[in-house]
Amino acid sequence: MSDLARIEAKVAAGERLDRDDGLALFEANDLVAVGALADRVRQAMHGLTTWYCVNTHVNYTNCCVNQCPLCAFRADPQDEKGYLLTVDEVLERAAPDVEAGATEIHIVGGLHPDVGLDYYLEMVGRLHQAFPEVCIQALTAVEVAHAAKQSGLTVAETLVRLKEAGLSGTPGGGAEIFDPDVRRRICPNKISGAEWLNVQRQAHRLGIPTNATMLYGHVESPAHRVDHLLALRTLQDAGGGVQAFIPLPFHPSGTGFEDLPGPTAVDDLKTMAVARLLLDNVPHIKAFWIMLGPDLAQVALRFGADDIDGTVIREEITHAAGARTPERLTIADLVALVRGAGCEPAERDTLYRRIERGPDLTDWKRIPA
Repeated sequence: MSDLARIEAKVAAGERLDRDDGLALFEANDLVAVGALADRVRQAMHGLTTWYCVNTHVNYTNCCVNQCPLCAFRADPQDEKGYLLTVDEVLERAAPDVEAGATEIHIVGGLHPDVGLDYYLEMVGRLHQAFPEVCIQALTAVEVAHAAKQSGLTVAETLVRLKEAGLSGTPGGGAEIFDPDVRRRICPNKISGAEWLNVQRQAHRLGIPTNATMLYGHVESPAHRVDHLLALRTLQDAGGGVQAFIPLPFHPSGTGFEDLPGPTAVDDLKTMAVARLLLDNVPHIKAFWIMLGPDLAQVALRFGADDIDGTVIREEITHAAGARTPERLTIADLVALVRGAGCEPAERDTLYRRIERGPDLTDWKRIPA
C-alpha cells in the first residue's frame, strides 16, 4: 500500500495523522491527490461554506528592536522611513473604514522601544469606545510579550488588561518556525517558539481567541513544518482557543534572505493541504490572499482552506517585502473568488459570527447562531 493510500485510509477511519504521515504528505508527488484528501476533510467540517470578513489593517509602527533578517518592513526609530502613529492617528485611519462597514480592525506592528502597555491599552480602549460593535483583533504574541516586559507585568496580567480594554482576539503572527536552530537564523532576537506558544496558552486560559501562523519557504525543511504544525495541534488539544491557522509564504525581497526564491505555487498548495490534514482540531484554515495572491488563494479553497480572509483595505508588511498583490479587495471581489472556486461565501466577524448586510453595504448585523 502506498503512503498516500495508507493516509487516506486513516483519514477515512477518523484516525489522527502522525509525524511520519505529515512527512509523507510533503514528499508525495501527487499534489492533486493530497489536495483532494484535504478538500474531503474540509467539506466534512464545513461543507462548501467559505468565510470572509470586511476588515481594515492598521500597522501602528514599523520601528522594531528585533531586527529580524526575515523582515523587510522594520526600521530603526531614527531612520527616515521609521514611524510611530499616535493613538489619534490610529483612530483616524480606522474611522473611515469602519464607517464604510468594516467589522474588524486588525492591528499589528513592530516592537518600538518607546512603546509599551500604556500605548496599547489606550489604543485598544479608545477604539473599543469609539466602535463598540467592531472586533479589535490586535497584537501578536510577540507584541504581547514585549508589552509585558516593558510594563513589568506577567503575560497573563498583560492579557487581562488588554481584554478589559476591549481586545476581541489576537492575530497569529510571529510564530514563524518554532525550531530553535531555524529561529536563530531568521529571527534571532524574537521570543522563542516556546514563549510564543506560552502567550497563546495564557490567552486561551483567559478566554481570548487567537489565530496561529507558520512562515514557510525560507531555510526550514518539511520536517520543521510538520513539527511546527504538531506543536500547534498539541497547544489546541490543551486549550482549544485557536480559531484559525494561516500558512504564510515567505516573500524574500528586501529581506536578509533576498537570494532565496521563496516557495512555489505547488509548495503553497501542498502546505495548505497538509495543514488541514494535520490540524484536525483547528476549526479553520485561512488562505491569506495578500500573501498568496487572489488567484492562488482561490485554488487553495479546494486544498483545505475554508476562509479567504478579508477586504484588508491597507496592508504594509507583506508589500514591503515585494508583494505585488492588491492592498484591498471589495466584498464583490471576495464573493466572486469564492463562488469561482465552487464554494459558498459567508461573511463573518473576527469570532466567526455570521454577518448579514443590507443593500447599503455599510449596514450590517450579526446573525444569532
